[in-house]
Amino acid sequence: MTVYEVTAQLPEIAVVQERAQAMAMLDVIMCREPSLRYYSFDPVWSETESVASMADGSGNDYSVVFSSAGAFARGFDHESPMTPWAEDPLRLWPGLVDSVPEVFRPLLSEPAFCEHDGTLRATVCFWREASDAGWKSGVVDLPDENDGDVDGASWLFDVLVTGTAEAYREFAEEYYEMAPDLKAIQHVLDHKPLTQAVVGLLNGERRLDDLHAHIAQIGYPA
Repeated sequence: MTVYEVTAQLPEIAVVQERAQAMAMLDVIMCREPSLRYYSFDPVWSETESVASMADGSGNDYSVVFSSAGAFARGFDHESPMTPWAEDPLRLWPGLVDSVPEVFRPLLSEPAFCEHDGTLRATVCFWREASDAGWKSGVVDLPDENDGDVDGASWLFDVLVTGTAEAYREFAEEYYEMAPDLKAIQHVLDHKPLTQAVVGLLNGERRLDDLHAHIAQIGYPA
């Protein structure tokens, strides 16, 4: 699955944003150490933007920026043949960002998303303006390889695209080596207020009283 399948399956912007917030809340409950968490969400990344992020600790990551203009996403798979590091000097894969709308183009040089020389850290990009009927990406001539995930889009955005309790638990089993309760995961994905019972089903070592600051930071409904 490449960027074209990902953009075809993603729901509307508001659903993606709520899903990203829920995934960040789940990760806070699953893991005490912020530096080891996989998903995060900052509702006040700037005065006008919020950001959902993923970092796997092995050099792969993504960011989805939400604003009144819509949403812009970039992802980086360091093993992808489309990595900017395949060239010297660094160079984005042809067509990757050529058709990014003007309203999102400042994000292409955002330092938080770029390499040391200012090159966007990306092997996949897609976006959706507020008035669009669906998600879009550039016209990219993908590498002719057997791996259907040459740009990293499938595995990078898998849980965000799928959006199910089963998908998150499968991730948690692999990454955190824990198997949180499916109904409790769904409770969070549905943006229902947290209770100690739900928190305990997700991670028996976590207490709701310890999570209030994190709930506020993520913007999850109290």
